[in-house]
Amino acid sequence: MQVAGDSPSEYVTHHLQHWRVSIGEGAFWTINVDSMIMAIAIGVLGLGLFWFVGRRATAGVPGKLQAFLELAVEFVDTQVRDVFHGNRKFVAPLALTIFVWILLMNSVKMIPVDLPPAIAKMFGAEYFRAVPTTDLNITLAMSMTVLLLMIAFAIKAKGGFGFTKELFTAPFHAEGVGMKIVLAPANFGLNIIELLSKPVSLAMRLFGNMYAGELVFLLIALLGAAGGHFIMDVGGFGGTTGGILAFLGAVLAGAGWSIFHILVITLQAFIFMILTVVYLSMSTEAH
Repeated sequence: MQVAGDSPSEYVTHHLQHWRVSIGEGAFWTINVDSMIMAIAIGVLGLGLFWFVGRRATAGVPGKLQAFLELAVEFVDTQVRDVFHGNRKFVAPLALTIFVWILLMNSVKMIPVDLPPAIAKMFGAEYFRAVPTTDLNITLAMSMTVLLLMIAFAIKAKGGFGFTKELFTAPFHAEGVGMKIVLAPANFGLNIIELLSKPVSLAMRLFGNMYAGELVFLLIALLGAAGGHFIMDVGGFGGTTGGILAFLGAVLAGAGWSIFHILVITLQAFIFMILTVVYLSMSTEAH
């Protein structure tokens, strides 16, 4: 089901365009509506799933869905317990929320690439990208939230004065007021770079893996479309045999990549979650 473009480049370009709405002048005030809709809808879906299972949870033999969610909760709690040695009352639910939300957003990648744009086109939207984590705005927004939490945890653990003092006195410690003043700019610069590099690496890692996976799925879809076209047009390049081989290659490549991408989807959600917990733990420790 090809929804736009006669050439491969037009097809790929169309699928990489967002449904955008401008609320002001400049690119900063342009919103990727498709990413916002999907991220919110998937978040509500995740909350609804846990609410549904929680309302019907039993103390006896659990159902399959309850057992799966209990396993996920226990797995996340174990990871948090091993990494974060403080009070986990806030961190454990945060880690679970991050893991489930990113996992569900990544899982939209398993939907056929032409289906969401085709449905959106029926409602008048020319462009629609269904996977929120292929949008750098979404991954950066999540990672910047982690940055704010890191600062909040650091201030809570060290106090406002202690956190500010550490920015200028670590990692290069010095004796004497003069040397402390000399090293203060270097310390401050390194600490700011360290603070900013963590959320940037979080965002870029998740975005890069999901975006690359999306491109591969688009190329596989193109191969399948080409195979289908060759089968219908026996006079085309490669004839019927070439068309069948291209189509079968697309089916096999799509199946293989989908199976492999299940691991990528889960792994990226886990990495984002565990690094968030690590960064929060590091924020509470003194240099």
